[in-house]
Amino acid sequence: MGLLKSISRIFTWWDGQTLGTQLWTWRKGTRVGEDEQGNVFYRNADDSRRWVIFNGDMEASRVSPDWHGWLHRTFDEPPTDRPLVHKSWEKAHLPNLTGTSMAYAPAGSLRRSEPAPRSDYEAWTPE
Repeated sequence: MGLLKSISRIFTWWDGQTLGTQLWTWRKGTRVGEDEQGNVFYRNADDSRRWVIFNGDMEASRVSPDWHGWLHRTFDEPPTDRPLVHKSWEKAHLPNLTGTSMAYAPAGSLRRSEPAPRSDYEAWTPE
């Protein structure tokens, strides 16, 4: 690991866990499980703290509803010990795509490569 990357790990959190989080996880953390995206979930010995180490982008919406419920103490057992029963009408979990190239853009949006022609207004021109 390069010197610059080592220094950035001390002060930044958006490129992965900080050095402090890594030391806390190493000393106090007990691995609870891992989700389908490779995010790893931990808790401390008395279960007063629960946290996730993201695999890739640190985006909260990448945590599935099952693990979100465990992290926020909606239920005590992690999904690895007691998987949630999913209904047939439930859709698969998707992360928040806002700010990415896959974000929703309506037909008239300028973010589309070819925006649809607008006919709902007339542009004003001065006389």
